[in-house]
Amino acid sequence: MSKYDEIKKELKQTPKVWLVTGVAGFIGSNLLETLLLLNQRVIGLDNFATGHQHNLDEVQSEVSTEQWLNFSFVKGDIRNFEDCQRALTVDNLAVDYILHQAALGSVPRSIADPILTNSTNITGFLNMLTAAKDAKVATFVYAASSSTYGDHPALPKVEDNIGKPLSPYAVTKYVNELYADVFNKTYGLNATGLRYFNVFGKRQDPDGAYAAVIPKWTAAMIENQDLFINGDGETSRDFCFVENAVQANILAATAADKGKNQVFNVALGDRTSLNELYASLATALSSNDVSYTKKAIYREFRAGDVRHSQADITKAKELLGFQPEYRIQQGIDKAMPWYIKFLTNPNN
Repeated sequence: MSKYDEIKKELKQTPKVWLVTGVAGFIGSNLLETLLLLNQRVIGLDNFATGHQHNLDEVQSEVSTEQWLNFSFVKGDIRNFEDCQRALTVDNLAVDYILHQAALGSVPRSIADPILTNSTNITGFLNMLTAAKDAKVATFVYAASSSTYGDHPALPKVEDNIGKPLSPYAVTKYVNELYADVFNKTYGLNATGLRYFNVFGKRQDPDGAYAAVIPKWTAAMIENQDLFINGDGETSRDFCFVENAVQANILAATAADKGKNQVFNVALGDRTSLNELYASLATALSSNDVSYTKKAIYREFRAGDVRHSQADITKAKELLGFQPEYRIQQGIDKAMPWYIKFLTNPNN
């Protein structure tokens, strides 16, 4: 039995109280679904800036009526300290764990609007940290980012070796790590960062200017629209299926002392080029009777992007018991029916 299986069994036997910020978003809603299926008590906080009600509606359809009654939603903004406090006092429950996913992602968005990115990702983060400290929450797990590695050239990426940030977004995520470390040393708050590497899966929004590459390309291919590849297509990323990220969050929240107050890479420990990704998506679509008849269009590299990214996940394996269950093709294959259903009939 894996460490993750052990923890899930323990949680079912002894349910905890969890606060998930950004609960209506991509990763947040996947965390919510898993926790409710484990019969946990969950409080969710979201302002719907990038999350959607239909994500919550979909989770409701995936769990039992009794499990859904274990969820309480708070509409609020992490930039408002009172909203953070309110989320931690729902029904006078003592929150055991916070999974902080609320943020404004995207390198291009941060370049276009650094002030908004800063206020959400730094001020909002500090508000949640402070509220967690005041409420004496056992463990605060937060979404860090592989963008923190910046211009450091070495591969694979090891947690202790980072370079200079290449975007305002990367700056904000690095500041999160600094604040978490200071709050641990100053106030004794257990805070663990998860440096996500290109997480993908169901409920990842394919719409908008800042959509991630997998949902954006999948949408273009399903709708037989032009598909653009930045650069020569040999740029590579360590793509991580969302259920692997969910596993890392639950393991980090419940970790023994040796796994607390750390920063961990959350990824596969592998690299996939954009050209390989394009081929994988085409294969998955073909398996679902969808064909893409256009050729990809290559264009200039995108500002702020790093050329290659790959994680070393040794630390997460050793200290958390993290074992990614899905390789990239497995994740794409599992997510593709959801994308096809969402894009062909988004109201269902």
